[in-house]
Amino acid sequence: MRPAQIVDLFAGPGGLDVAAEKLGIPTVGIEWDESARETRKAAGLATVSGDVREFGPEIFPDASVLAGGPPCQTFTVAGGGAGRRALDDVLEFAKRVVSREKREDIEADLLKLEDERTGLVLEPLRWVLEAIDGPGDAYDVIVLEQVPAVLPVWEAYAEALVSEGYSVDCGILRTEAFGVPQTRRRAVLVARAGEEGVSLPAPTHRTYRKGVPRASGDFRLKPWVTMGEALDREYDFSVVSNYGTGGDPKLRGRRSSIEPATTVTGKISRNRVVASDGTELPRFSVAEAGMLQTFPVDYPWAGRDIAQQIGNAVPPRLGMHVLCAAIGLGIPSEEELDSLRNWRGVESRRVDRPDLHVVT
Repeated sequence: MRPAQIVDLFAGPGGLDVAAEKLGIPTVGIEWDESARETRKAAGLATVSGDVREFGPEIFPDASVLAGGPPCQTFTVAGGGAGRRALDDVLEFAKRVVSREKREDIEADLLKLEDERTGLVLEPLRWVLEAIDGPGDAYDVIVLEQVPAVLPVWEAYAEALVSEGYSVDCGILRTEAFGVPQTRRRAVLVARAGEEGVSLPAPTHRTYRKGVPRASGDFRLKPWVTMGEALDREYDFSVVSNYGTGGDPKLRGRRSSIEPATTVTGKISRNRVVASDGTELPRFSVAEAGMLQTFPVDYPWAGRDIAQQIGNAVPPRLGMHVLCAAIGLGIPSEEELDSLRNWRGVESRRVDRPDLHVVT
């Protein structure tokens, strides 16, 4: 059975919501960034304007699925310095949240952290526990994703969720293994209420390795998807990264159109596109950058910093695989996956809460 509604914390321009709406599942997202909200409004996605910390599960009584990808800036350098400290701080705070320590005490200590955004990764856990302890229903399904450095946080979440009666799986997924024409790694957690086992989606495509032919590897899996296949350009090209490997500008990454793209970031518009003889070609358009993330070609990007919106988003194709696995819908059909090519025709769904600032 498909859920009544998904509430998407830190919803961004709509990557996961695009996948859900194409599956026929209504969504509502909470987003504070004005530009991301403009894109969501143009796309017809129901959006609550504001800070996730200002709301709770009681606001969305029809939501049976909680999804979220909290900001990750303080974790991107985990393993050394500030990133490692931020990770250690969050793991300690997570224990306090699970023990049901007073929220005001936790918030007071969060304000003392070096970067206030560090505590945002605790918000999905707060929402889950408040739903469990509150007068309404607990969430049936939980889906969380972030950069690989956040995996230890998801593992701490998993331990807490198991103790609350959920079946949980978490790990690192590679986007090209699900047909996304881009190499990108994400830490993903899926949880489902009850003892029934839940697991991350199984790959449908081979993983990319530089210099290894597409045809090699597990014959049961499809070849990874190339940039050339994903885009409408009728010629071969190479993409030269805007930044150098290890900070060395002389070691700029380079991928050809017969390979998947490197991780799409907010700097994708700065990447050069060149022909085999070195001739400069048109750089990626907004639509093309979105297509490398598997957004529909006609997705109505709006607002400022569109490249950053695209780079921060969940690839909808990956989102569809993850949602289907979490909810128990099996592997998405080819028809469902193909529906991501275009956005036109999706109805706007509105939240029946006149007291909230809902962008429609």
